[in-house]
Amino acid sequence: MKRLVLIVAAGILLTGCLSRNSELRQHDSTWKNWDHMKFSLWGYRTPSDEEANKSQEQGWWGKEVPYIPAQ
Repeated sequence: MKRLVLIVAAGILLTGCLSRNSELRQHDSTWKNWDHMKFSLWGYRTPSDEEANKSQEQGWWGKEVPYIPAQ
């Protein structure tokens, strides 16, 4: 019985978090796309030139911010 209650509660929570109007679905702060997710989980240990090209083409790491030292 407890397991059923926990499963239903988790389902309700996930439904709310992943609804169309949820802010969680409106931005890509975690991964840009599936290729980026696969690289972040498994491919980062042995990156290839192909993955480097994908990351630049697809903008995985966001915009470059120049460093300006304080004066």
